[in-house]
Amino acid sequence: MGIKRGVSLYSYQQEQFFKRMNLRDQIKEVRESLDTDGIEIIDQQAIRDYPNPSDEWLDMWHSAMAEFNMKAVTMDVYMDVLQYRDHVMLYDECAERLKNDIRLAKKLGFANVRCLSAVPLEVIKMAIPVAEECDVRIGKEIHANHVLDDEMVTELVTYAERRQTPYVGLVPDMGIFQYRPSMPSMNYAVRHGANPDIIPLAFDCFEQHMDVEEAVKYVQGKIPGTERRELTFLRSLDMYNHQKPELMKDLVPHIVSIHGKIWEMTEIPGEPGHYEDASIDYVTPFKYLKEGGYEGYVDTEYEGQRHKQDQGLENIANEVEEVRRHHEMMRRLIGE
Repeated sequence: MGIKRGVSLYSYQQEQFFKRMNLRDQIKEVRESLDTDGIEIIDQQAIRDYPNPSDEWLDMWHSAMAEFNMKAVTMDVYMDVLQYRDHVMLYDECAERLKNDIRLAKKLGFANVRCLSAVPLEVIKMAIPVAEECDVRIGKEIHANHVLDDEMVTELVTYAERRQTPYVGLVPDMGIFQYRPSMPSMNYAVRHGANPDIIPLAFDCFEQHMDVEEAVKYVQGKIPGTERRELTFLRSLDMYNHQKPELMKDLVPHIVSIHGKIWEMTEIPGEPGHYEDASIDYVTPFKYLKEGGYEGYVDTEYEGQRHKQDQGLENIANEVEEVRRHHEMMRRLIGE
């Protein structure tokens, strides 16, 4: 079977905001243009009247998914612990919210729910009986600045293996394999006052695995007078550079689904019609996923539009085209 392709409809956020694509349009695009069936959603973006959608909305959702023969892969859920005026949510309250999200995911036909990396394992543990009852897996996201063998990942894997449950696992975000700044983010910084001469120096900082303070000294040594606020790439230095992609192979049994993070898909020099995200390593992690026998979904999560939203409509990102290019790349890496 091998790795399967899907799309997080988060990728089409602008199309939704400007009312150029509704939910059915997005599902149709995934099926007809990308020739695949995996759908991931963010609950509060896609579900009208979340967490209590109307019967009318539920009928629309199921009708669209059935019309295009789609699979509901993962529902991304959040934990707004500040939603009450008088207190921060307690663990028990967070667990009840997660349980309700799992029940909603079941109602929508999803196989998994994704929690953010900040959600404590203790909260997830309290929700596992409901996950088992609903046959919905809980996946905790591995997002920058986490690494594949840090305490959060080890704690969850150890618990899952000790309890021998498949209902708690991981959702790696491919952004953890970013190894250089993305050009959309660098161009955004320049439009907002950064010296464009910083761009090649930012690449140097990544390639030399500098920490933040080393990078500040390096750039200010090359361009005296550079203000720290111009060095927008600094926050990324501690997030990337330290992954061990070979660990993906061993984590395969615990992977619920994967976020296919991209910032910008550009044509590979000398290879017309073939695309890559020049800031994220996909080749190496995909190699180890294939070796480990991963048969789940990698769902495109395009986020580069945020770096172009300071411009006019004529210059904003083409989300549909970015996702299509990402799937061209994934087809090649999967070997379809």
